[in-house]
Amino acid sequence: MQLLSEDQGTMAYKLLALDVDGTLVRRDGSIHAEDLSAIQRLRASGVPVTIATGRLYSGTRDVARRAGISGPIACVDGSLIADAEGGEHHYLQTLSGAAAASLQRIAAGNLAASFLFAQDMIIHDNAGDAFAPYVSTWSPSIERVERVARHHSWEHAQGVMALVMVGLEGHIRDAHTEIEGGLGEAAFVTSFPVSRKQDVYGLVVRAAGPTKGTAVTWLAEHHGCTPSDVVVVGDWLNDVPMFRTAGRSFAMVQAPEAVKDEATDRLEAHGDVGGGVAEAIRRAFGV
Repeated sequence: MQLLSEDQGTMAYKLLALDVDGTLVRRDGSIHAEDLSAIQRLRASGVPVTIATGRLYSGTRDVARRAGISGPIACVDGSLIADAEGGEHHYLQTLSGAAAASLQRIAAGNLAASFLFAQDMIIHDNAGDAFAPYVSTWSPSIERVERVARHHSWEHAQGVMALVMVGLEGHIRDAHTEIEGGLGEAAFVTSFPVSRKQDVYGLVVRAAGPTKGTAVTWLAEHHGCTPSDVVVVGDWLNDVPMFRTAGRSFAMVQAPEAVKDEATDRLEAHGDVGGGVAEAIRRAFGV
């Protein structure tokens, strides 16, 4: 993607969409004061600010409140768009019926720890105890049960938001292959290293179709503009679809090179320190 230079000036962008972890929220869960101040100035100028995150709604609403963000926000990579204050659902795409049943069977037969994302909470059993702190970044609403593969949420009418699995690379690769074969086009699945040193890998599976890119399109329409009017900021692979959709995109300095290559702009700020949101607002909006 062609990079934009700061001296090209600012355009009249009409919406800002922010990733949460590594972008708006630092590793310790806090938000940099400069980022909060910049969001407040931008909103005061008449430009709305929203969120596009992989987190569950229950792990996002407090972030929105602390940042002064209202209106619809996108969670679980666009699978859910809900009101930041009242929780009203505007869009929801889940895995249900035969797809959820297939996923349940795969989770039951694999040795990796399974974390079920359903009814706005995370459900796991003793196999997931060691990884619960890692998964809790998606939501603080966690329930430990006797056996996650037997939990009633698999059959809930609202469906399953997502399944996260964490374990040895071989177990995760087996699960990835089995999910692709068993759920086919109904599901989106991705796997990645959590800790190469310990041979720990993760996997996320959710309903196919929604992405942060589709979320940006929906949010732009809601705010009366087009995706080309939107500025986005992110730092990870799931941010690429919104980088490709928005009119201008900023990648945090710690983002993988492949992610940076998809953005129009590269930031100097690191997610562990913060300040990237303020930098993007200054460069894109001039405030």
